[in-house]
Amino acid sequence: MTALVLGHKNPDTDSIISALSATNLYKGRGIDVKAVAQGTPAPETAFVLKRFDLEAPEVVTSVAGQEVYLVDYSDLAQAPDDFKEAKLLGIIDHHKLGDVTSDTPVECWLQPVGCSNTIIKMVHDYYGVAIPKNIAGAMLCAILSDTVLFKSPTCTELDKKAAQELAEIAGVEDMIALGMEMFKAKSNLDGATPRELIFRDFKDFDMSGKKVGIGQLELTSLDLVSDDLMASFKSELQAIKEEGRNSAILILTDVMQEGSLLLLASDNGEIITKALNTTLSDHMWLPGVMSRKKQVVPQLEAAFK
Repeated sequence: MTALVLGHKNPDTDSIISALSATNLYKGRGIDVKAVAQGTPAPETAFVLKRFDLEAPEVVTSVAGQEVYLVDYSDLAQAPDDFKEAKLLGIIDHHKLGDVTSDTPVECWLQPVGCSNTIIKMVHDYYGVAIPKNIAGAMLCAILSDTVLFKSPTCTELDKKAAQELAEIAGVEDMIALGMEMFKAKSNLDGATPRELIFRDFKDFDMSGKKVGIGQLELTSLDLVSDDLMASFKSELQAIKEEGRNSAILILTDVMQEGSLLLLASDNGEIITKALNTTLSDHMWLPGVMSRKKQVVPQLEAAFK
């Protein structure tokens, strides 16, 4: 049986590129796998795929009866709805350990680094599996994306080392210039509805029995968000919350200003704002906040306990 290599719902660049790069890793070890995804590429990811001449993974919504390797997550809320009917073979992830379980031993590679592709680079080296030039370029982009050009507090020396080595394989001389091209593509808001923009990178979390959805939209400048779009974001978040969530949050990150604007619809707004060191208002700026994984989710999980 060909096993599936699968990233999380509402896939970002790291999720989709991890599926492709981990597929190269597993195939290099003689394991029969194919890359799949739980959604189509967002503009940034589409830029990366085109830039390095790669095809987007096949989109799947069901994994019942399949063997599965997870990349870039280990939370049931981010897996296909029928994931419990699949057989878990392995996990590569840089987030907190989630709530997926298995009936048999599982190969896990978990590291507190800024990007899953950093780990995948390390495992390639461990097994002596070669990385093709185009895959290396895409992996580099995933690291640049997840570490926000190495500005994120999640970024480690291991991320920088992996990025440099991947740049050499890919023949990329100016990593930051490539990253800025990528973030310009990511900042393209044209042709997308407010809901689509919120769900470009959106994850649901179980916080002490409360479902909290958090989206993040990284932009080269918050000036790209018009007053009308900002109002639409707030209205859409309320609708998203009413779909069975305690809270719906959008983090609008300004890559150049190195901070984020917080938008939320919540039954516990003051708990959230207190946890993030701000006060409930129409304009909640979070200076220095670049990472949902490190600077938002842990604080909210602690606050909801």
